[in-house]
Amino acid sequence: MIKILSILFISLVCAMASLAGQPHLVPHPINLKNGKHFSLNLPSKYDIIPAAEGLKRVRFFAKAPDGRMFVTDMHDLSDNEKGIIYILDKWSAETGQFGKIIPYLTGLNNPNSVQFYTDPQGQDWLYIAETNQLTRRKFTQGEIKPTSKAEVLATFPDYGLSYKYGGWHLTRTIAVGGNGKIYVSIGSSCNACIEKEKVRATVLEMNPDGSGQKIYATGLRNAVGLKWVGTFLFATNQGVDHLGHNQPDETFYALKRDANYGWPSCYSSKGKVLVDPKFKRPSGCKNVPSPYAYFPSHSSALGFDYFDQSSTDDTIKNSFLVALHGSTDEKIGHGYKIAIMRKGQKLQTFMDGFLVGKMVYGRPADIYRIDANSFYFSDDREGVIYYVRKKDSS
Repeated sequence: MIKILSILFISLVCAMASLAGQPHLVPHPINLKNGKHFSLNLPSKYDIIPAAEGLKRVRFFAKAPDGRMFVTDMHDLSDNEKGIIYILDKWSAETGQFGKIIPYLTGLNNPNSVQFYTDPQGQDWLYIAETNQLTRRKFTQGEIKPTSKAEVLATFPDYGLSYKYGGWHLTRTIAVGGNGKIYVSIGSSCNACIEKEKVRATVLEMNPDGSGQKIYATGLRNAVGLKWVGTFLFATNQGVDHLGHNQPDETFYALKRDANYGWPSCYSSKGKVLVDPKFKRPSGCKNVPSPYAYFPSHSSALGFDYFDQSSTDDTIKNSFLVALHGSTDEKIGHGYKIAIMRKGQKLQTFMDGFLVGKMVYGRPADIYRIDANSFYFSDDREGVIYYVRKKDSS
């Protein structure tokens, strides 16, 4: 009996250690159709497969009501109208690849995010976030081109990268709430400034038809990752660029209605909220919420998903996997990985190898959970969709 209890105790300790410790990462060779060869490092019990190639600045995923995957493509880093929404079709779980990539809608203004919503009458809708507007159109299951006209639900400041007032942050991200509301994030117009437009550096809330628009949360410099998980609207947020290489944090929040998250007057450093001396305000920062979690400075936290199923592998169980897109200045070198994040615990690395020395082999942008132990992620540097699965997963 003592021996059995001892074995159970050791097994429990090992399981807890596995959950708490940094996973051991091993190189997995990647061979792309364009001739590029490199390795990405992830746990040995996982496979990684290029599931779709030949795209450009591929960004965020959405699953259609008919089960097909849709993904946005912003074309490049410029302020352009060459964006495309693709259907990733003919999925094979055996090969881990999509058999067909279909351009669903072209000529879009930096389409960063799309989402689907089914209304109480059973009508499916597709929502599209471009730099200048949020639109929706009726969606017919199985269609390969839009079969209805777009309705404009909201318009946004659309000046681009060369605008005299700053002209930053072209992306808009959509989340569908479990409360029946639609949410859209709008980044700031600058690195740090007092905005002239209230909609900047916010997350908006509205009804599915666009009515009842209001600002849900403010002081978010650039909340690119936005997703409803459980009963909360979670967001990643990118910090300012003028405080050096090692601050501020990139932050993660469970957003609260009417909360102000501090930008440009306040920032987070190692999870503590501090005052930016360039933008002091009378109220200070005492009422600014601390982040749910934080990431290394300038690591550009973008898309994420949550893994909480009973059969999920301990490596990622009850954690968020977060795409750390990587610092714009490659010399800083922060990010360029997929992180394992659990509230109150030290950040872990699930995958790296995207930056080796001065060589950039990819920049992860979004993560989409398929099931308990597999997911897709997008690489907007090489235009690749990857499929990652635990080896005993079908």
